[in-house]
Amino acid sequence: MSSPTAPLRVASLLPAATEIVAALGAADRLVGVSHECDWPAAVRGLPVLTRPRVGATGTSREIHDAISKQAVSALAVYDVDLVALAAARPDVIVTQDLCDVCAVPFDAVRRAIAEVGLESTKLVSLKPLDLKGIWRSIDAVAEALELEDRGHALVEQLQARMQAVHARARRLPRTPRVLTIEWLDPVMIGATWMPELVQLAGGRPLVAQTGQKAPVLDARALAKLSPAPDIVVLKPCGFTLARSLMEIETITRLFEGLRWPACDGGEIFLCDGNAYFNRPGPRIVESLEILAACVHSFDFRDLGAKHAASFQRLGVRRGRV
Repeated sequence: MSSPTAPLRVASLLPAATEIVAALGAADRLVGVSHECDWPAAVRGLPVLTRPRVGATGTSREIHDAISKQAVSALAVYDVDLVALAAARPDVIVTQDLCDVCAVPFDAVRRAIAEVGLESTKLVSLKPLDLKGIWRSIDAVAEALELEDRGHALVEQLQARMQAVHARARRLPRTPRVLTIEWLDPVMIGATWMPELVQLAGGRPLVAQTGQKAPVLDARALAKLSPAPDIVVLKPCGFTLARSLMEIETITRLFEGLRWPACDGGEIFLCDGNAYFNRPGPRIVESLEILAACVHSFDFRDLGAKHAASFQRLGVRRGRV
C-alpha cells in the first residue's frame, strides 16, 4: 500500500493570501508568512519571510514620501528573507502582482526562488482589481492547494453574505453619495473594489471607478468636488483605528473649509484600514458590513454594534472635531 501524499507546504507573502489559506481550512499547511500577516491569530508565530525597507513610523505624508523616494530610486519597499525562505522549503508560494507598496513585488519573489534553489516551487500570483478578482484569487489559491471544492464553497458563502447586505440596502429609500479615502496625506480615494462595496452598501460612489487605481486629490480638487459627499469613510491602508487616530490633526485639516453635506451632518467615519477594506480576501465581507453601518447607520445598527470596535463616527464639522 502506498503512503498518503504529505500536504503541500505553503508560504504566503501577503495578508489577504494568508487569510484565504486559513479560510480554506489549510492554516496548518503554512510554513511561512509575511511580516504583515496577523490574521488569524494562529499565524502570528510562524516564520516571517519578508521585511520592510521603509519604516511605518511618522505621519502619513512622511511615510508616503519615504516610499516615493524608494520608488524613484528603483528600490523595492520590501525584501525577501532568503535564509528564512530556504528553511521554510515551501511547495507553493502565494504572492501578488498588484501593488509594489503593499507587498513584495512579483519579480523579486521570482528572483528569490531562483537564488535559494526552489525552482520547483509553484508560484501563485494574485492581482484582484474588483470583487470578481477576489473570488478568482480564492479559487486560484484553492486550486494550488488542491482544495478546489472548498474554494468554490467559500466563494459561494461569501457572496451570499454580501448579497444579504445588499438586499437590505436595496430596500432603503435613500442612496447617499459616499466618498471613501484610503490615504490621508496626500488624499487618495478608495478605488479597485471599493466602488462596488459602496453600491452593495446602498450608496453612490464618488470619484473612483471599479478596477481603477486610487486617484489622488489635492485640497483644490476636494473643495471643487461636485456632487459633494453626504458621507465620508476614511480607512487608511495599513492603519489600525488607533494608528489613524494619532493623525487626528491631519484629518481635521483635511476638512477645513469644505462645504460638504458630510461635514454639515457630521457624517464622517474612521475605520480600521489594516484589517478591513484593503485586504482582498475573506474579510471583504466584514468590510462591507462596516461600510453599510456607516452609509445607513440607523438601518444597519445591528452591523454597527457587531463591528463597534472597528470604526467610529468622528463628528468632524468644518474643520472641528
